[in-house]
Amino acid sequence: MQTLEIAIDPRGVARVQMNRPEVFNAFNEAMIVELGEAFDRLAKDPAVRVIVLCGAGKAFSAGADIQWMKRASEATHEWNLEDARGFAAMLHRIAVCPKPTIARVQGVALGGGVGLTAACDIAIASDDAKFAVSEARFGILPAVIGPYVINAVGPRQARRLALTASRIPAAEALAMGLVHEVVALDALDAAVERWIAELLMNGPQAQAEIKKLFEQLEVGPISSSVRELTAQTISRVRMGDEAREGFAAFLAKRPAAWVPHKD
Repeated sequence: MQTLEIAIDPRGVARVQMNRPEVFNAFNEAMIVELGEAFDRLAKDPAVRVIVLCGAGKAFSAGADIQWMKRASEATHEWNLEDARGFAAMLHRIAVCPKPTIARVQGVALGGGVGLTAACDIAIASDDAKFAVSEARFGILPAVIGPYVINAVGPRQARRLALTASRIPAAEALAMGLVHEVVALDALDAAVERWIAELLMNGPQAQAEIKKLFEQLEVGPISSSVRELTAQTISRVRMGDEAREGFAAFLAKRPAAWVPHKD
């Protein structure tokens, strides 16, 4: 791949590294396509348990490459629509990936970089990281990333971030729920490893089912259809092989089969 580096370790932890450090991992058409293809492929790989999204160099992602945005401003409506659909499809692939996903954020996450952060299940940031929903500074809006930002921080905070386009520190991003933990830069990899270890303790099929179910649930009244969906889901899943193994391992006081062995 031209814009990404991908590695999978023996535990099944895949690292997808955006590799355009010279432009702070700003993404263009090529990176959007490659990110979508990478998450699609890793989602289907039974050996993959967890996916970490990270950026090479000093930054996670500065969002959209300005040259790409300039080309878009000069292109046809048809080109712009197809291009935006591609970006939307890429974020959706990350968000609905059946494997747990972690964003490892350092430096800056701007514009679409915030979208990538919000699309991942878990986000860990260095304490010097800065975040900005910066599109309005360029006379555009965070349309494609908007639903993910709203889901992460709520409508009112999302409006504030989008309307002001101001940069916020990692501590503020933590307080509003955009990230889940903030640590010193030199402790960032260790923090990510702690979260990976927690994720690897749990059943991979159960995690996939959690993501599938939670994607269908909304905040609000718990209707009869929602109750039926949850009942149908748990009755099906707890009859499966993974559930039987999980119960047996617990009763036998041994690690479940999916827990990686320590060397």
